[in-house]
Amino acid sequence: MFQGVYTAVITPFRQGKIDYDSYFKILENQIRSGVAGVVPCGTTGESPTLSYEEHKELIQKTVNVVAGKIQVIAGTGSNSTKEAIELTESACADGVDGILTVNPYYNKPTQEGMYRHFTEIANVSSKPVMLYNIPGRTNVNLLPETVVRLSAHPKIAAIKEATGDLGQMAKVIAATPPDFDLLSGDDNLTLPVLSIGGKGVVSVVSNLFPRACVDMVSLYLRGDLEASKKIYYKLLPVFINAFIETNPIPIKAAMSWFGYCENELRLPMTSLSEGSAADTFKKIVFQLKEEGIV
Repeated sequence: MFQGVYTAVITPFRQGKIDYDSYFKILENQIRSGVAGVVPCGTTGESPTLSYEEHKELIQKTVNVVAGKIQVIAGTGSNSTKEAIELTESACADGVDGILTVNPYYNKPTQEGMYRHFTEIANVSSKPVMLYNIPGRTNVNLLPETVVRLSAHPKIAAIKEATGDLGQMAKVIAATPPDFDLLSGDDNLTLPVLSIGGKGVVSVVSNLFPRACVDMVSLYLRGDLEASKKIYYKLLPVFINAFIETNPIPIKAAMSWFGYCENELRLPMTSLSEGSAADTFKKIVFQLKEEGIV
């Protein structure tokens, strides 16, 4: 159901408001580049700083612009089950293709608490649900045993895995049904995750290099490992340097360098710090652009 590259799309801001002109241009570039879908209102889209009204509007406008050309997997997660349900119902009513729902953060629920949280969300969703396991942000790890329990729900179809633990991911793949999809939540692990049976990536770097990321994954899935690896190792320095500071700080800076948006984030997120790390990142992305890795 979910296979290929899904871009965790940034939310451009201008003077404190969502810059829809820039956002629509970014979406059109994603469509032209052949990504499988976009994921608005995720971590990369600075969802914690979006108001409820902005969150709903951004998803509505994304669906309208995309117009069925690619999938829209809307971020509807919250550490409040009630709020996550409300966001999920709203996104489904707007015509998304799926929803992405993250581990409840800050609360530190038990495995049973997470099982019940995700089950309640899935019970009201009219669209397929992609779980999002990112312990580094949420301080709780959705364990394989719990994922297996959740995979039995008819609406829970996939998981975005950002533990960085290939062993844990392999356990999930081995123990869940064949039609339950696991996608990498880390760009730098895309090929390793594909090698153990993953189906793709929810990517940050594909904001800037969508075509290259699509080619990398498509070539692998077609069996051309060598060609896929060639692109992977070209992009690897970007995958690494795109996280020199907390996401989406570096990728939004890079998008601004190429005129996609203003380098504006909402507090508590701040712009990329000046210094040698930022200079190195800038040099890498400009070099790849010059080489035509777009």
